[in-house]
Amino acid sequence: MIYKTCKDCGEDKPVAEFWKNKASKDGFAYYCKACFGRRNGRSYRKKQAALGKEARAYRRHSDVPERMKYCPHCKEIKSVDDFGSNRANKSGLAHHCRPCHSEVMREGKRRKHGSERNYLLKLRYGVTEAQVEEMIAEQGGVCVICLRAEPKHVDHDHLTGLVRRVLCFKCNGGLGQFHDDPELMRLAANYLELRGAHARRMRIEIGAPVFGGPGRVRWDPFWRTRGDAAQSARHYHLRQKYGINDDDAKWLSELQVGYCAVCCDLPAEHVDHDHESGAVRGLACSGCNTGMGQLRDDPVALRRAADYVTGRLVRRVADADGGTRLSLTVPDVDPATVPKGGWKAFWEEDGQYRKETLPFDEELDMPTWGDLDEDGVPAPG
Repeated sequence: MIYKTCKDCGEDKPVAEFWKNKASKDGFAYYCKACFGRRNGRSYRKKQAALGKEARAYRRHSDVPERMKYCPHCKEIKSVDDFGSNRANKSGLAHHCRPCHSEVMREGKRRKHGSERNYLLKLRYGVTEAQVEEMIAEQGGVCVICLRAEPKHVDHDHLTGLVRRVLCFKCNGGLGQFHDDPELMRLAANYLELRGAHARRMRIEIGAPVFGGPGRVRWDPFWRTRGDAAQSARHYHLRQKYGINDDDAKWLSELQVGYCAVCCDLPAEHVDHDHESGAVRGLACSGCNTGMGQLRDDPVALRRAADYVTGRLVRRVADADGGTRLSLTVPDVDPATVPKGGWKAFWEEDGQYRKETLPFDEELDMPTWGDLDEDGVPAPG
């Protein structure tokens, strides 16, 4: 083994303890790696002091035991298991331990973006927190669909990525359950009003659009005890909650051919019932059942949600000052002038308008046949 004397510490060490240096005669540095590091450390700290900065005390990387790593934030040597992975680093580990990594990321977001919420809004939707607050104020501080809850969730078009408006938690979730499909929401509104194909089929079969419910015990006294020996747990659950039994559920599933009573696309998994009367309307898939629940089983909210995703709900109209403002209902009213809880007066009228008017029913600004010349071109003026 070849040895070399370090000019700083004066010790004879193996040449493996010296960095290579082509400029020297023997091809190795004059100082051992430990002394070389201390020299560089002193030079670096001297330059930092001249700039008015304070650097941490010098520490050699080789002083860290195997399977351990130094965290520069908490200044502790910890097991590598306490560090997350980062393929961009040579070691494959993150610079900071897990608790410090989260704190450093939060501090960076606050420093660069003002807040973590502002960072996430810009990252996900391309808008700032100030722009969201401006949209909320323009909406009158309410969700544009239900007009009752506080808007907290930025909603965007999943196809284009463009931000639409700010909604409450339930309305935002309801849109997702219906996959932003306006026709499916209108089908659900008709289903809740017992006007759809499923309700018509029920009337043909049993003479009523719903059945079961708590009142069934009064008109069918033998129903609760008929054949209840050795019944399944589902039988008793259905009997107690919906006023139907396992045989009723099977009959209903056969009537619907196993598919959802609303969308008719997915398997029927859940018993859907009227929360006021307790009567069973039909069997629905998970998405339709949850979506109707999040939109409060309200046909008006469902039709407003359908018009919202098609761009018919939120309109921009001229205001008295020569600018523009939002219009959320028919009849039109300035959202900024409606007090909290004051939308109820417009709710029913707006719901009736959307029930009677579909997108293709609206009067279009098109020339009539009387306005066309003999070549089929609109006449001037």
